[in-house]
Amino acid sequence: MRSAVSFDRFDLKILVHLQREGRCSNVDLAESVGLSPSPCLLRTKRLQETGLIRSYGAEIALEKLGDHVIVFSEVTLGSHRPHDFSKFEEAVGKYEEIVDWYNVSGGYDYLLKIVAPSVGYFQSLMEKMLEDDIGIERFASRIVLRQSLGRRGYPLGIIATKKRWE
Repeated sequence: MRSAVSFDRFDLKILVHLQREGRCSNVDLAESVGLSPSPCLLRTKRLQETGLIRSYGAEIALEKLGDHVIVFSEVTLGSHRPHDFSKFEEAVGKYEEIVDWYNVSGGYDYLLKIVAPSVGYFQSLMEKMLEDDIGIERFASRIVLRQSLGRRGYPLGIIATKKRWE
């Protein structure tokens, strides 16, 4: 397990607020977490420097840009040496259509989240990945029909305090 960065309840409030509203001003952030602006700004900068805050971004409404498909692909590698995993991960990082990937336990090695303009485009992408010989033995894909829950952010309070359902 990775070592956790030290933080207190105000830091957690800052993280929760910024996760929901990354564009808020420091004054609004300070007010929402119960601090004055100067200490709030210092805390936010420290959270950035420690790496707890990686970046700020925008949540894009893909449906307003045009047709697209979201696909989850389960990938099994042909060989399981450390070099094979590194080779695959390096290659996956070069495909901008792969927006998330996870090395998982179970019946396959990786779960990829892919966003493409069409099913045909997705199929061509998978064929290219197979041709590129990046170690894929087999894959199975699931096309998302509808996104049911658009929750924004992580459950920081639960993770930070280790509270669980009893």
